[in-house]
Amino acid sequence: MFNASEVQPSLVRRPVPPERLDFLSREILALKKSMNAVVLAHNYQVPEIQDVADFVGDSLGLSQQAAKTEADVIVFCGVHFMAETAKILNPSKKVILPDLDAGCSLEASCPAPKLKALQDTNPNFYTIAYINCSAEVKALSDCIVTSGNAVKIVEHAPKGRDLLFVPDENLGGWVMEQTGRPMTLWKGDCYVHVEWTHQAITRIRQQFPGAPVVAHPECPKAVRMLADEVCSTEKMVQWCRKTSAVDIIIATEAGMLHRLKKECPGKNFIPAPTDRCACNECRFMKMNTLEKLHACMQQGGPEVVLSPEIIARARRPIERMLEISALPMENAG
Repeated sequence: MFNASEVQPSLVRRPVPPERLDFLSREILALKKSMNAVVLAHNYQVPEIQDVADFVGDSLGLSQQAAKTEADVIVFCGVHFMAETAKILNPSKKVILPDLDAGCSLEASCPAPKLKALQDTNPNFYTIAYINCSAEVKALSDCIVTSGNAVKIVEHAPKGRDLLFVPDENLGGWVMEQTGRPMTLWKGDCYVHVEWTHQAITRIRQQFPGAPVVAHPECPKAVRMLADEVCSTEKMVQWCRKTSAVDIIIATEAGMLHRLKKECPGKNFIPAPTDRCACNECRFMKMNTLEKLHACMQQGGPEVVLSPEIIARARRPIERMLEISALPMENAG
């Protein structure tokens, strides 16, 4: 099992001086044009990266953007599995990312050989893999999901098959609650989201008694039960736009607050504290910096490279996800 304590040091970043921020931002914009590049950034990236990106979104949105880009180069500001997904969907394009070592505790929790060994115990397994997994695990899967479309895709899964959901047991548990479909859950979790506890959320609700709690489904069940809304990061934006509440408690990685503040002006977003800190950040997401983004565009790397065989096998379940995601909800199931 992935050891969260190995990746939970205090994240201390020196702010980029304004003049340096302006210089790097202008340089990146110029490089995008000269390279015919598109910059994709996950919602958990640092604010200065989000601000220079062409598209900021969740895993599904980024997958969709990667699938339809006409750029020659995809610069992926996120973690490694996300850049792999872009490469799988664009095998002829160059995909680079600021830090090749930006990983994911969920991806690390589910090695492909161990998944294959479990699959071999039951030939009736229909494997549904959360997008937070390696290209090799995707290649072993029947369909990929994101937190935004997992319910829809599980409802659409074949009725006569035994569903195996990997690697996030918290997201899988939430999906089972929403769909009523039994699934075998892989024992993996996001080291960031499991830091939130029932006690910590209870305390912040007492401090802000009128503020609704919006939580990501990667959070433990004890936290989801206290939430007013459980949803993906993209749906968080939609929900927060519509709610009449001014104060809103957000239980997901702290990078999300930057986008929420930009898209929902006039509202006060309160980072849900854990038992150890006032907010919660992903060490891996924060490995990417504006300086590294600038350097990778100047140098044309590090580049994500996958074998043609893995690309071909991993592409099918991702395309299946995108096809099902495009269906009206009433057609699912």
